[in-house]
Amino acid sequence: MTEPNGSTLPEPGPGGFSTDQNVKHPRLQESPETRGRTTIADGVVEKIAGIAAREVPGIHALGGGFTRTMGAMRDRVPGGQASAGRGVKVEVGEKQTAIDLQVVVEYGVSITDLAAEVRENVIAAVERMTGLEVVEVNIAVNDVYLPDEDTQEPREERVR
Repeated sequence: MTEPNGSTLPEPGPGGFSTDQNVKHPRLQESPETRGRTTIADGVVEKIAGIAAREVPGIHALGGGFTRTMGAMRDRVPGGQASAGRGVKVEVGEKQTAIDLQVVVEYGVSITDLAAEVRENVIAAVERMTGLEVVEVNIAVNDVYLPDEDTQEPREERVR
């Protein structure tokens, strides 16, 4: 005869004995999003948006006149480098962001088509890389670039 020995093994089921491997621990059932917090700095979103905007053909530069002038001076300083976020302002919340761009467009480009393409590229890049929802991308066209602006001819002085 057999007597119960106080064993805590489960009774066999239809498929045999169940093991602890099938038991899920409560901590492991939590999704990774609930196990910490990720914050994204404004500067990160600015850089992503700036790079994405510059990728669109027809954008000559980003930033207003003063910003571009200061940026050009900063670029000439030894060790200085161009800022990818120049001409970009952002507001970053926990789940959403809003982006303002100041752009210089090349002459002859349809500004409305260009703005739509910039919005599409910026939204796609920011949402893909950060997971933030882009609620708006405001574009201010500050200037039109003319190809002959780079090759300025020396002017004759009026007074001799």
